[in-house]
Amino acid sequence: MEKKISKLYGDYITGKIERRSFVKKLSMVFGGTVAISTFLPLFEVNYLKAAEKINAEELLFIEQITFKGETGEMKAFLARPKEKKRYPAVIVIHENKGLQPHIKNVNKRMAMEGFLAIAPDALSPMGGTPDNDVDLARTRMRELDMEKTIKNFTAAVKYLKTHPLSTGKVGCTGFCWGGAMTNKVAVNAPNLDAAVPYYGSQPAKEDVLKIKAPVLAHYAGDDARINKGIDAFKEALKAAGVEHQTFIYEGAKHAFNNDSNPERYHEEAAKLAWKRTIDFFKEKLDS
Repeated sequence: MEKKISKLYGDYITGKIERRSFVKKLSMVFGGTVAISTFLPLFEVNYLKAAEKINAEELLFIEQITFKGETGEMKAFLARPKEKKRYPAVIVIHENKGLQPHIKNVNKRMAMEGFLAIAPDALSPMGGTPDNDVDLARTRMRELDMEKTIKNFTAAVKYLKTHPLSTGKVGCTGFCWGGAMTNKVAVNAPNLDAAVPYYGSQPAKEDVLKIKAPVLAHYAGDDARINKGIDAFKEALKAAGVEHQTFIYEGAKHAFNNDSNPERYHEEAAKLAWKRTIDFFKEKLDS
């Protein structure tokens, strides 16, 4: 029963099923909606606690910031080590559910590795990611103007290049939707210093020619839709003379880094990919 519930919840928070369908299927497991009304809030609270499990207040300086984007003020979650000095910078881009607690947690982890890290909210033009409503956030993400959204994220590169506590070296990483956006940032920001897309769809061949930053790409072994573009991406990067590395984690599913989703999370792959990411950023941004 526990595995069945976990899978249902995993499908729900990753967008495979809508909330109405999720509740209907869950009621069949519990034998009615009354039990769900007690169970669901507890499950959602535990999910948020898992996503926010890093308590870094004593180690990090954390604040909500804004920076100027194509559509106006962009909201972002900033974290850095407490010592007030210059750090290499990293942009952390969220999945297709907006800026959720899990990605804020990833941003904290990045800061704890010695980076000035910001996680911009793609839904800033709509007032920001709605609290406690993943379905609404996902719907609004589909309504974004993609060209303007790309410019909003490339504006984050400019913001960090000139930030008084930045060394001027800027990397970018992202997950799922954010992995694809990381690739778009690499295409559209020639002054980006490093890109690490996680299971993100790949840019067109002609756009790859615009990439200047070295690329480290992570993919799940069980992710046919995304993986069908790997070979063409690698060939285009090679033809463009772009330094690149690609890793495929066999046995892992799409979104394997998301430790707030037990159905998708793959601990071994996530830890190895994270180590490679940090090593790559330190090599490319610390010099």
